[in-house]
Amino acid sequence: MLCLLALGLSACGSKFRTYNGPEVTQVIVDKSDRRMYLLHHSEVLKSYDIGLGFAPEGHKQFEGDGKTPEGLYFIDRRNPNSKFHLSIGIDYPNERDIAEALAMGKSPGGDIFIHGGPPKGSKADPRSDWTWGCIAVTNREMEHIYAMVDDGTPILIQP
Repeated sequence: MLCLLALGLSACGSKFRTYNGPEVTQVIVDKSDRRMYLLHHSEVLKSYDIGLGFAPEGHKQFEGDGKTPEGLYFIDRRNPNSKFHLSIGIDYPNERDIAEALAMGKSPGGDIFIHGGPPKGSKADPRSDWTWGCIAVTNREMEHIYAMVDDGTPILIQP
């Protein structure tokens, strides 16, 4: 009996959640309002306050510019061992992003994710603009997003 209780309590503390609701068919990020929406077709399933790159205005042009990309991308990977709790990857840069950065003689960068809050010990507010171009939410919110959003889901990032 004690073992079952311990097993049950340890499951409650897991960062891996399950989701059995409607499929998330699209993610929309509104940079100007600092909001992210998980949609099932036209129905908003969940919405979140977000933090962006430390220089949030405009489209990401090259590595290190602190901007969050704008445009249509896809969720393409997940990282259960992220230093930002959990993370799901965005397939930035696309061919256009690469060409534009190379035309400026720069690297487009990469590793753009939706992820949890700042690492332990950081004083950054998870919803402030503190990332290098990623989209940040709280750790608890990231647990739900990680469970809800599948690889291949389109993400539209709007100015």
